[in-house]
Amino acid sequence: MNRDFILASASPRRFELLRQVGLSFQSIAPAVDESTDLTDPIEIVSELSVRKASAVARSNPLSVVIAADTVVVVDGIVLGKPKGEAEAGEMLRKLSGRSHFVFTGVTVACDGRMETAICRTEVFFKDLSEETISAYLRTGEPYDKAGSYGIQGKGALLVDHIDGDYANVVGLPVSMLDDLLREFGIRLL
Repeated sequence: MNRDFILASASPRRFELLRQVGLSFQSIAPAVDESTDLTDPIEIVSELSVRKASAVARSNPLSVVIAADTVVVVDGIVLGKPKGEAEAGEMLRKLSGRSHFVFTGVTVACDGRMETAICRTEVFFKDLSEETISAYLRTGEPYDKAGSYGIQGKGALLVDHIDGDYANVVGLPVSMLDDLLREFGIRLL
């Protein structure tokens, strides 16, 4: 594998997932506007992952660029990253005692072409007491994560179980990424 890989993200969670599968890469945070008028979660994560990949690929045309975007959806409402403690608490109350979906769009840009795939995982939360929500908010974990929780940290204590890809909930479905890379003739294993 004599390719230069770039992760179009500053996410430490995505960085760690790629490291776990043994990929050598550099990380470049794309300078893109992530606002959108789209409401369908599949369209949102697809559009934003393409924007991120395009921005980095323009200045790195010989590299393999990997970009992703993740949202949490409950009752058809897309939950992004909370703007503060009150919004984070509100999101956690919405997720308490029920299931929600995590959607991640992954885009690979390579050799002048782009491919995007979408992963969906259902996450089932425990019933959360106000005490548990307050304690979790104090950890600081919720504030840079879609849906206000991180399953790879203390947020795992909020989750009863999942149906689907755990790495997707963390922010990068690496098995699906492997499938996308194979479309470009690149094998991670």
